[in-house]
Amino acid sequence: MTEARPVATERAYPALSREYPADFRVDDSYKAGLPDLQNGPASLIVGARAPIQHVGISNFRLPIRYQTQEGGEIALETSVTGTVSLEADRKGINMSRIMRSFYAHAEKQFSMGVLEAALEDYKSDLGSFDARIMMRLSYPMRVESLRSGLSGWQYYDIALELAERAGQRLRIMHFDYVYSSTCPCSLELSEHARQMRGQLATPHSQRSVARISAVMQGDTLWFEDMVALCRRAVATETQVMVKREDEQAFAELNAANPIFVEDAVRAFAAELMAEPRIADFRVVASHQESLHSHDAVSVLTQGETFAHASLDPAIFAGLRA
Repeated sequence: MTEARPVATERAYPALSREYPADFRVDDSYKAGLPDLQNGPASLIVGARAPIQHVGISNFRLPIRYQTQEGGEIALETSVTGTVSLEADRKGINMSRIMRSFYAHAEKQFSMGVLEAALEDYKSDLGSFDARIMMRLSYPMRVESLRSGLSGWQYYDIALELAERAGQRLRIMHFDYVYSSTCPCSLELSEHARQMRGQLATPHSQRSVARISAVMQGDTLWFEDMVALCRRAVATETQVMVKREDEQAFAELNAANPIFVEDAVRAFAAELMAEPRIADFRVVASHQESLHSHDAVSVLTQGETFAHASLDPAIFAGLRA
C-alpha cells in the first residue's frame, strides 16, 4: 500500500515580501539580534581544532598617497591584503573589521608608522595575537634614454609588508626589477665565430626579472633608493623611450655587462649587504631564455627571515618580465 503524504497548503509557507524594502532602517536593537556565526561557540568549528596562521582579506583596493624622495606626493591605486592569526578555539573573524580599520588611516600620507597604526587597530579589533598587512602598488619613475635625451615612465612593482609575530614586527619591501641579460657564453661563442670563421653571429639576450625582498631597518628606505641599488648591481635595466642611438647604446651596454643568473643574484646580494638600512634579504631571479624553452632561475638568501627548506611552487612563475 502506498503511504499517504500530507498535501502542501499555502498555510505551510509564510507570506514573504518579494519587494526590496528601500525605506527599512536598522536600529541598535535590530542589529543586536542579527546572527553572527563567525563569533559563534567553538562547537561550530568545522574540521581540525587547530590555530590558523593567516585569515583575512586580499586585494581590496584604494588610492594611497605616497611621498617621493624629492618631497613631492603621488596618489597610487594600492592593493591591500590584511590577515590575522586565529586561535584554535575560535570559530572565525569579522573580516570587514580589517577593511574598516585600514580605511580609518587611508586618508593619511603613507608611512610605515601609519601602516603600523592600522595593523595595531585591526589586531585589537579582532583580538588576535599576530597580524599582517601587505600593500601592492606600481610606482612610476621618469627614466631618461641612454643617448637621445628622450625620457619615459618606468613602472616598478612593489609590495610593502608589515608582519607581527610573537610580539616582533618585521618591515619588508618586495621589489621587482626588470633587466636585460646577455649570456656570457653566447657572447664569447659569437665572437669566436666572427674571429675564427668570419661568420656573423649574435649572442642571445632576454628580458629578465629579479624580485628582491628586504627587511628594512633604521632610516627610511625610499623606493628610489631600491631602484638605484638595483641599477648599481645590474646596469642593463630595460628601456622605455628608444631611438636608434639608444638601441645601439643598449647593445653596447649589454656587451659590457654579460651576466649569468648566478652572477645576477650575487651582484644584487653585494649591494644589499652594503646597505645598512637592510637586514635579512632574498633575491629571486629569472632569466626568461631566448635560447631555451625553459627559464634559468636562482635564489639567494641571507638571514633567517627568508631561509626555507621548501620552495613555493609558484615562486618563479610569479616572475614575469
